[in-house]
Formats: sequence, structure tokens, C-alpha cells
Amino acid sequence: MRLVLLSLAALIAVSLGINLLFEANVPGEPPSTAAHLAFPEPPGVARKKIEAEIDRGSPDYARFFQRLHAVLPAEYGTILDGFAKQAANGSDVSNVDALVSQAVRDVRLSNGVVAAKADGPALSHIFDMQLAMMQALAVKDARLCVDFLYGGASQAFFAFAAQNRPLVTAMATAGLEAIGSGRVNQIQRQPPSAADFDALQSAMKSQGLSDVEIAAILEGKTPDPPIPDARMCTVGQIYLKTLAALPEPVRLRIYGLAVELMARS
Repeated sequence: MRLVLLSLAALIAVSLGINLLFEANVPGEPPSTAAHLAFPEPPGVARKKIEAEIDRGSPDYARFFQRLHAVLPAEYGTILDGFAKQAANGSDVSNVDALVSQAVRDVRLSNGVVAAKADGPALSHIFDMQLAMMQALAVKDARLCVDFLYGGASQAFFAFAAQNRPLVTAMATAGLEAIGSGRVNQIQRQPPSAADFDALQSAMKSQGLSDVEIAAILEGKTPDPPIPDARMCTVGQIYLKTLAALPEPVRLRIYGLAVELMARS
């Protein structure tokens, strides 16, 4: 049971790294072409201007909002109305990174648990995108990769998100598509067992990870001396690749519970 809980904690830490990519007001992000002041118009007018600003500010984020409108039309309306009310109350809503940030958080809190009921491909794609993000971060800076792995954040981390909107959008959309699949398929999975996590640990060892490295990823232990960032980044990628290679029933049980816990966190 201890291994089960520790392994889930590790999964959630990696998953929460996604949320850090969507923190509002990315440091260093230049202002968009919209006016810096809030829209003083009534909410209905402000909403139209916000939608237009999203379209102008980032084609990638615009596609995310279009997909949000298609998958969760009521949620889309609620979120955009919320933006409009913020504008009417004097808030600056010209930062498209901040708007995506808030939309992703709202969707995760209101519908994220449904993603655990998605079909196998949609559920797995969430974690495929986590691996893709780690790989991109590894090329940029191993420290940022480790930050993502453990759910840490820094100005450099936020700046990376603002500079890599297509990848960030793909991650956000993967979660959205899993929610859509979960609403349709309503797959009920059993929670993972201790044997499932024993299989994960054994598979990680077979990939060449040492006991110290496994403890670092599953238990969050910092060895003395610490594992270098470049190696820890590699360990994190091996971890996600190993999960992806587990037998499908085992893998989907772990993924499903991790997504459910992440939505409730």
C-alpha cells in the first residue's frame, strides 16, 4: 500500500506540472495587441471583444477555445461570461496566456474527473503529452525538466510556456479530448492494485534505473549526493515511458486513478 500511495504521488506531481504551465500572467510575456485597459462595456460586448482578442492573440489558443466550445459548450459560455464580468469590473483581460490558464483550471475542476472514464487512446494521450513536454524541456534546460517532473515552477518555466504555445495547447487539448471521451464512454475502471505498482517498479528496474533513482521518482527522496538534473530528467522520461509500456489493463488503471486524483487536487 505504501508503494501504491507513493507511486500515485509521483504521478500526480508530474500531472500538476501541467497546471504550472497555465499559471496566469506569464512573467516576461509581452502584451497582446489589445488595449491594456479593461473593457468598460457591458458583459455581452466585452465577451465579443475577448473572443476576438483570443483569435488575434494566438491561433493555437484560439483552436483550444474552439474545441472547448465544441466539447463543453455550456462550460465555454460560463468561462467566457466570467471573463466578460472581470472586464466589466475593471480587470485587464488582454493577456491570452492568462485566459487559457483560467480556462484550463476551470475545466479541470468542473469536469476533470470525467477524463478518468475516457477510452484508452484518449486517456493515454494525456500522459503522452506529459512525456512530450518533458522531452521539450530537456532540450531547453534540464532544470526546467526536473521542475516539471516535481511540480516546481520558475520564471524561466513560465517563459518557456509562453514561447511554446503549440505544445502547451496540445497538452490542454489532450485533457479536453479525454473529458469528451469520458462523457461519451463512461468507462468504469477498478483502482490499481499493489501488484500493479509492483509491476511498475520491476519494469523500471529492467530499464536500468537504480534503487536510488526509483526512490527519487516514486518517493520524492533526494539522495546525497543529489542526482544531477540531466540524469533526473532522463529518469522522469524513463518513468513515463515505462508506464506507457505496461500491459494495457494495468496502465489504464493507473492512468485513470492519477487523472481522477489530479482533478480533485
